[in-house]
Amino acid sequence: MDDQIWYLRTSKLALALAIIRSTPADTSSREYTEHLAKVVSEQESTWRSKVQALEAEVLQLRHKLLLSRMHAGVFKSGDPSSQLQAQEPGSSENTLSLLEDSGCDLSNEQRSEPSEMTQHLVESCTPTPFLPLPIVKRHCTTQENPLSSHMQFLQHLLELKNLTESGSLKTDLSHFENDFSTVSDSVFQLLDGLITFYRKPKFPFSSFWAEAVNTLARLISDCNLSNHILKKCSKKLEEFEKTLLQVILRSNHINRFQVQHYVSQSLVTLGSCSLLRKSIISLLLSEINSFTDVLGTIDQVHAGYVTHYENIFSLFWVLEQLLQKETKEGNTSSVGHDDQEIKKFLQKHDETIFQLSDAFPLFTFYLWRLGILLNSVETVESNSLP
Repeated sequence: MDDQIWYLRTSKLALALAIIRSTPADTSSREYTEHLAKVVSEQESTWRSKVQALEAEVLQLRHKLLLSRMHAGVFKSGDPSSQLQAQEPGSSENTLSLLEDSGCDLSNEQRSEPSEMTQHLVESCTPTPFLPLPIVKRHCTTQENPLSSHMQFLQHLLELKNLTESGSLKTDLSHFENDFSTVSDSVFQLLDGLITFYRKPKFPFSSFWAEAVNTLARLISDCNLSNHILKKCSKKLEEFEKTLLQVILRSNHINRFQVQHYVSQSLVTLGSCSLLRKSIISLLLSEINSFTDVLGTIDQVHAGYVTHYENIFSLFWVLEQLLQKETKEGNTSSVGHDDQEIKKFLQKHDETIFQLSDAFPLFTFYLWRLGILLNSVETVESNSLP
C-alpha cells in the first residue's frame, strides 16, 4: 500500500514537472494545464463515443447472427410453404404488417409495396444452403430514435418464436438459450431509452413508445426469455415502473391529464404480463396507502396536496384495470394476499372509508371499489385451492 502511494505521488510530481517544462513562454502553467485537461477531456469524449458506436455495431451483428441461426433452425424443421398455406389470411397480413413496422416512419422511396413484401417473404422461405435473414432492411435508426434497431430485433425474434410454437414449423429453440444474452442486452438498452423518454415525456407521443412497452411485456411473458431478461434487467424494470409512477404523480402542467392517460396505459400494458403485475400492483398500493395516511391527518385537501390528490385517481384507474385482468385470468400466483401492501390496505379498508367518507367522498368511493376487486381476487384464489 505504501509503495502504491509513493508511486502515485512520484507520478504526479513527474507530470507536474513535465507540464512546467513544456509550458509555452507566453502562457502560465495554470492556463496550460487547463488547456491540456480540456484537450484530454475532448479526446476522452470522442473515444467514448467511438466505443459506444462499436459496441452498438457489435450488438447489431449479434442480433443478425442469432436471428439467422434461429431462422435456419425453424425452416429446417418443417416445410415453410405448408406453414404459409396453413396461415389464415388475416394472420398472414398481421405477420407482414409486424415485419414491416419497426416503429419508424418511412418515406415513400423506402417503403416497399405489399406485393413486393409478399414476394420477399415467400422467397425467404425457400430452403437454400444459406437462408436469408428475415429482416427487411430499414434506414430508420436515427439520432432521435436510436432504439429502432433494438425494436426491430426484438419484434422479429418474437415473430420467429411464434412460428416455432405453431403449425408444421414447430421447433425446439432451447439450444439457442446460451445466445439469449443478446436479447437481455437489447432489452436493457430499450429500458434505458424508455426511462430517459418518460422522465421528460414530449406530447404528442409517438406510437413507437407504446409499441416498445408492448414488446417489452410480450418478451417477459415468454417462458423461455423471461428468466434471461429478469436476471439482467430486474433492477432496470423496477426503475422503469417507478419512473412511470412518478410521471403520473408529479405532473402539474395544464395538459397533464393527456400525459397521465398515456403513461397510465403504459403501466396497464406492462401489467398485462403476469410476472410484472404483482410488483406494479404492490407499488401502486404502497403510494395509495401512504396518501391515505396523509388524508387521515387533515380535514380537507390543502393547497400543497391538490395536485397529488387529483393525480392519485390515475393510480386507481390503473389498479382497477390490473385487478380486473387478474380476476378474469384467475391467475392466483400473480397477486397474493401475503403482499404487505395488500394486507395493509385490506386491514384498514373499512375503518379508512368510515373515517374519510365525509371529507373525501370520491376518494373513499374508489377505495371501496378497490376493496371489492381485491376481495374478488381472494375469492378466485380460495376457489382454486384443492
